[in-house]
Amino acid sequence: MQRRLSLSLVFAALSAFAIASPAQAQGEVQKQLSSERFTIVSPFPPGGPVDTLARVLSDGLAKRYGQAAVVENLVGAAGNIGIDKVKRAKGDGHTLLVVPAGNLTINPTLMPNFPFDIEKDFVPVTMLAKAPNVLVASPSSGIKSAKELVARAKAKPDSLSYASPGVGSGLHLAGELFKQQAGIDLLHVPYKGTAPALNDVLGGAVPLMFSNLPATMPFIKNGKLVALGVTEAARSPAAPDIPTLAEQGIQGVAVTSWYGLLAPKGTPPAVVEQLAKDAAEMLAQPDVRERLKAQGMTDAAMKPAAFAAHIREETAVWARIIKARNIVAE
Repeated sequence: MQRRLSLSLVFAALSAFAIASPAQAQGEVQKQLSSERFTIVSPFPPGGPVDTLARVLSDGLAKRYGQAAVVENLVGAAGNIGIDKVKRAKGDGHTLLVVPAGNLTINPTLMPNFPFDIEKDFVPVTMLAKAPNVLVASPSSGIKSAKELVARAKAKPDSLSYASPGVGSGLHLAGELFKQQAGIDLLHVPYKGTAPALNDVLGGAVPLMFSNLPATMPFIKNGKLVALGVTEAARSPAAPDIPTLAEQGIQGVAVTSWYGLLAPKGTPPAVVEQLAKDAAEMLAQPDVRERLKAQGMTDAAMKPAAFAAHIREETAVWARIIKARNIVAE
C-alpha cells in the first residue's frame, strides 16, 4: 500500500510538472525576448503600408517587453537591401522583417540571380495584414462590368489594354492571371509606379487597371473610375457593393495584396510561435484595426506553419504565370 501511494505521488508530481512546463517554457521565451532591443526592418520608405505595420509591431513589442523597438527603413534594390540585413542577423527574435508579398512570392522567380532562398534564409512568423485589389475601368471606355470586358475582348481581340505599376509587379501579374482565366488577351502597358499608371487610366489614355482598392476608392466613389470586380473570394467589407470577379464567372483570380513578418534562419520555433502570438494580439486591438482600416487593410494573422504553406503555394502560382507568359524583369 505504501509503495502504491509513493508511485501515485510520483506520477502526480510528474503530471503537475508536465502541465506547468509549457507555461514555464513560455516564460523563458518571454524573458529571452525581454533581454535586448528589437529592430524591425521595413525595406520601403516611411508612410506606406509596410512602414505602418512595422510601427504597429515596434509599438507593441516595446510595451510588451520593456525594450526599445526601432523601425529601420532600409530602402533600395527593390527591397533587397533591407531583406539582406535580416538574412544576416542573429536568429534570436530581436531582428525582424516586414515585407510585402511580392518580395517573397514573385521576385524569387522574376528576378535573375535572386540573392535569397526564402525557405532557407528566413523563418515565416505570420501574415500581418491584407488589402483587396480591384479591376477598374475609365468611364470613357464604356465598360461597366467584368462580363462586358470579357465579351468586348473576345469580339475585338487586341483592342483593350491595361496599365500596371511595372513589369513583374503583383498588379501586372494579376492582369496576366485574369487574362489566362478569362481566356482573353489584353495589351500590358507598364509604368514606373502606381501613380502615373493610375493617372493615365483616370485620363482615359489606358482603359483598364488592376489596383489596390484603397488607392482607387475615392475615384470609384466620385465616378472617375468604374469598379468592375474585386480580386478576392468574397466581397470586401470596405466596398460590399462591388462584386467579385468569381461572381461574374471568372474563377481563380483571388489576388490579394498582403504583408508578412519574417525572422532570420535559426530562430527557435518557440520564439517564432511567441512572436506570432504577440503579433496576432497586437493586430486584434481596436485602435490598431482602425489604424489599418485607414490604409484599407485588415488584419490577417495566422500560425507560422500556415503562413509558410501560403508562401509556398502562392510562389508556385506566380512561377507558373511568369514562365507561361515569358515575363522578364526590367
